Amino acid sequence: MYNVPSRTGLNIEPETCVELSKISNIVAIKEASGNISQVAKIANLCKDELAIYSGNDDQVVPILSLGGVGVISVLSNIYPKFVHEMVMDYLTGNWQKACASQIYSIPLINALFSEVNPIPIKYAMKKIGFDCGCPRLPLIELSDKGKENVDFAIKNFEL
Repeated sequence: MYNVPSRTGLNIEPETCVELSKISNIVAIKEASGNISQVAKIANLCKDELAIYSGNDDQVVPILSLGGVGVISVLSNIYPKFVHEMVMDYLTGNWQKACASQIYSIPLINALFSEVNPIPIKYAMKKIGFDCGCPRLPLIELSDKGKENVDFAIKNFEL
């Protein structure tokens, strides 16, 4: 399942997750509601019947701490190794490093979400050498201010 109320206009409630997790081919949720309390409730109600993946790059470590198993990430499009290492650090018990990575990545994540996804990430990918084309209508190119924000964030994201 994909819970992203900002795109769909509808939130998949934890109680609905319980019922849907009883269907054999529903095994996971990409949780992008932004509501950590909701994630905790899903984990509590669904137990091991539903794997939880963070759908928000700025909440990877918090969701892992509630029993999440990974992330479906925008940031990983430009820094896959960084995101992988952050998740693996958490899963292997190096929580302090995972938390530090999560906090360190916030300015870049904010820049990548400064306008409607996937506009900023497409621009960022071009900046690092991947020609992924332009956004298709009704989306448009990243604004000049957005470009400044992404450029600044990438420059300051030293690996």
